[in-house]
Amino acid sequence: MKISVDTHAHTIASTHAFSTIHDYLQVAKERQLEAFTITDHGVAMPDSPHIYHFVNMKIFPRVMEGIVVFRGMEANILDAAGNLDVPDSLLDKLDLVIASFHEPVISPTNKDDHTQALIGAIQSGKCQVIGHPGNPSYPFDYQAVIREAVKHNVAIEVNNSSFLESRHGSEPNCLGILKVVKELGCMVSVGSDSHISYQLGDFTKSIEAINKVGIDSSRIVNLNLNSFKHFLTFHNKSVVAAL
Repeated sequence: MKISVDTHAHTIASTHAFSTIHDYLQVAKERQLEAFTITDHGVAMPDSPHIYHFVNMKIFPRVMEGIVVFRGMEANILDAAGNLDVPDSLLDKLDLVIASFHEPVISPTNKDDHTQALIGAIQSGKCQVIGHPGNPSYPFDYQAVIREAVKHNVAIEVNNSSFLESRHGSEPNCLGILKVVKELGCMVSVGSDSHISYQLGDFTKSIEAINKVGIDSSRIVNLNLNSFKHFLTFHNKSVVAAL
């Protein structure tokens, strides 16, 4: 299976990451990606970029060196109501918002709180993807959240980093989530969650999990540029008309 769009990548604007957009472009060309999305952390993270970083993504050319570069954010879930640290004024400037739990922003509590927070984030209309949901620190009701994701055309992320060096213990949860995704007909977004350019477009572990569960490639929103653009039309993103 070839996935040619990476929906989750961090630049040096998130200071625990180590690559620039130019670094990513070089790897994207080498790996024959059609596109990737810059999704630096929302402002509630301790080492996140200033809000101006996201406002000024408007200066990005839509296509750089033959690669489409989407403008995004990995927003933080702030509370049990599912509020996100992305202001309304930014929503029409970003092509993609991933909503994720991060321990420095919101401490884990219990399954009911985590479930309600994810449902609230989905219902807010501010995010298009739920990020690295397999994190064992944040158990949730898979059925309840994924049913809501289906209703709102929100994709569930299969995060390659969660099978490697991040969020240890995620793999069994990721597989369990994917089984419910398959059962309920939800869409998935496959992201490297790269924090250095060499990780961009590496979906090896995510694809293994997808194949193990038997998710059809038609459910992968970022399989290629056309499928990703089609997914963004569900969320009325103006970028689709610009490409």
